[in-house]
Amino acid sequence: MNVLTCGVTDLVVSQVVSDALAPLAAKGAEKTGFDGGSGGPGPASRAAGSGTLGEPQQRRLGQGAAVVSLDLPQAPVTCVDFWCRAGSAAETPAESGLAHFLEHMVFKGSERLGAGEFDLRVEALGGSSNAATGFDDVHYHVLVPPSAAAEAIDLLLDLVLAPRLDGQDFAMERQVVLEELAQSEDQPEEVAFQQLLSRACPGHAYGQPILGRRQALEGHRPEAMAAFHQRLYRADNCCLAVAGPLGDGAILEHLEHSALAHLASADQPRSGRSGPASAGAQSEAGPLQLQPGSDTVVLPRLEAARLLMAWQVPPAGDLEAVIGCDLLTTLLAEGRRSRLVARLREQLRLVESIDLDLNGLEAGSLVLLEAVCESEHLPAVEAEIRRVLQELIGAPPPLAEVERAQRLVGNGYRFGLEAAGSVAGLLGNNHLWGRHQPIQAPLDALAHWDPQRLWRDLTPLLDPERAFCLRALPA
Repeated sequence: MNVLTCGVTDLVVSQVVSDALAPLAAKGAEKTGFDGGSGGPGPASRAAGSGTLGEPQQRRLGQGAAVVSLDLPQAPVTCVDFWCRAGSAAETPAESGLAHFLEHMVFKGSERLGAGEFDLRVEALGGSSNAATGFDDVHYHVLVPPSAAAEAIDLLLDLVLAPRLDGQDFAMERQVVLEELAQSEDQPEEVAFQQLLSRACPGHAYGQPILGRRQALEGHRPEAMAAFHQRLYRADNCCLAVAGPLGDGAILEHLEHSALAHLASADQPRSGRSGPASAGAQSEAGPLQLQPGSDTVVLPRLEAARLLMAWQVPPAGDLEAVIGCDLLTTLLAEGRRSRLVARLREQLRLVESIDLDLNGLEAGSLVLLEAVCESEHLPAVEAEIRRVLQELIGAPPPLAEVERAQRLVGNGYRFGLEAAGSVAGLLGNNHLWGRHQPIQAPLDALAHWDPQRLWRDLTPLLDPERAFCLRALPA
């Protein structure tokens, strides 16, 4: 379901998450952990283990840019993660694909860094870097040894805040982006999900491809990209997160004299926003209103039939509701004992796989279902999914079932706090959008949901009649 984010490598991060928690694993198998965000630091970046973390520290730099940090004394690496509210939802129709295209161009160098020099210098420090563009935001991160954090900060900020946007590089990178679009259009599974989103979210940015429209991409010019960058990459629209061993705080003091401290804010913040430190920042996209309905498409090269469904649930800013929705999707489709997996795959053997993902988005989150099956089984699969959902809506789930889901969700969150990259991604995204909750807040919210409340408040949101259903058939 990677139509929800695009990065310089093949990433499924940033928006295929419950942003109020940490990046979530796909449903359908018992959770053993989850991606660490932006390419995902591996076990080498374990930070906290089962110990207790402190609380994030916040500060505002000279022109208003937000910095959030968390000291992880035992972490072997430091993660620096720059977040900006400059995802595809911020584009005008004429700017289609510009957010992701800009992400590519950032890595082509700045006025002080030649093409490829940033990667070479980060690698020389013993680190790595990556980036991803989603509907709502874009972020760029580096993972480096703690001793190299100050230099990595300067390199990252120089690259992100002052990209060169050379005309020759622009033309070459346009071909890379167009090839990425062609590859996406050649993947029938991705085409199916994009068609689901376009039908479920008509007239909304979430229904448009993050990669953009070919005609628009072919017409983009460096000047338009520079204007897009200037409009959105500003102090009141971004946040820098730092997680790792902070020692005496010299890294944070270093930021007071960095390029970020001199980044200008807009004269008058748009939509009444006063920057990342303000609570309840809103998506550029405007409120989502998913359109229920159904349709059938026939796709060349699709190897098996698919039933795709989309529901709208509360936005990422509603922490407690998002936690509750994560419990429901876990209860329904995580592990062999979950309701949909047990019924359709284990008992009836109607599907090859069935996944249910919660995607935390600022204008309204999405729950996306994918069931893969033989074409002749598609009507039975749809009927059985509807039956399982109606059973859930009809009566509160047993306490043991809810407690199992709480354990899985809670353990996944705790595991994520073991990686500096996960912690920085969590802090950066939350603070970018005005969510300044304690690290413990998602775990506290888990405890607020009991079977009766889940049944009363949230199960109606997954009524099949509230969904858009797309049947994808092989040609």
